[in-house]
Amino acid sequence: MKKFIVLILFASAFGCNNAPEDNGKLKVVTTTTMLTDLVSEIGGEHVSLQGLMGAGVDPHLYKASEGDVSKLYEADIIFYSGLHLEGKLVDIFEKMEGQKNTVSLGDKLPNQELISSEYFASNYDPHVWFNIQFFKQFAQIVTDELSKADPENAESYFENNKDYQKKLDALESEVKAIIATLPPEKRILVTAHDAFNYFGKAYDFQVVGLQGISTATEAGVKDVQNLSEFIIQNNIKAIFVESSVPRRTIEALQQAVLSKNHEVEIGGSLYSDALGDPGTEEGTYIGMFKYNVNTIVNALK
Repeated sequence: MKKFIVLILFASAFGCNNAPEDNGKLKVVTTTTMLTDLVSEIGGEHVSLQGLMGAGVDPHLYKASEGDVSKLYEADIIFYSGLHLEGKLVDIFEKMEGQKNTVSLGDKLPNQELISSEYFASNYDPHVWFNIQFFKQFAQIVTDELSKADPENAESYFENNKDYQKKLDALESEVKAIIATLPPEKRILVTAHDAFNYFGKAYDFQVVGLQGISTATEAGVKDVQNLSEFIIQNNIKAIFVESSVPRRTIEALQQAVLSKNHEVEIGGSLYSDALGDPGTEEGTYIGMFKYNVNTIVNALK
């Protein structure tokens, strides 16, 4: 019923013609915090940007409000992560096709480079931003789309992207140097849900999530017991909670390990499906990535 109401609100919005002018700036709406930060870097002063989701928000479970529907209607361009990450918003984006300029960034990546998943609706793991090379491709796509929609400022978007690509290259070099300090046999990352598979593939970690790729999948008692045995067998020193997932799942896993007379620490909270608070280092994609890598490596050493 709620989904039906949202779609009605969206459909009725197309009958309105009172969208604000925003001083002639391109009106852009993004879904996740990662995309909001990215568009801010590329669009700069030439876009009027609104992000639907805030810090700590789980995009898998996010439901659009009436205010969100209005923002989507008023936008010139909508960027969303795609690959069914924003599962509750799929019906709205499908409704918009042919009527609004919507860009599903993840769906523009080459399928052969994506990680398959029989447990996820799109058959691909949507957490692609944990491979910096994919995020570089996102930046290029955003640049191209903004330039097409606003050719007058295309040169500015191009220069912003050029600068941001250099920052992302520097980030990857720094990340690899930090990871190199951790022996390969200790590179086993246990988290609340399977958000870090692209990270593991790109940076040589074995990644194990208690929940599936989508947080809509609940971990059962058997999952906890099986993973606790894995932790003991591999002598894993630390496991990690995530900022957008309740702590109780990892705390239950820790208790299961402790009950078997094996010590395991909660190594910290990682940012997975959302960035940190605005105005903090972790509130940017680059700052989030550095924080995660430092937290992981320091806890597992």
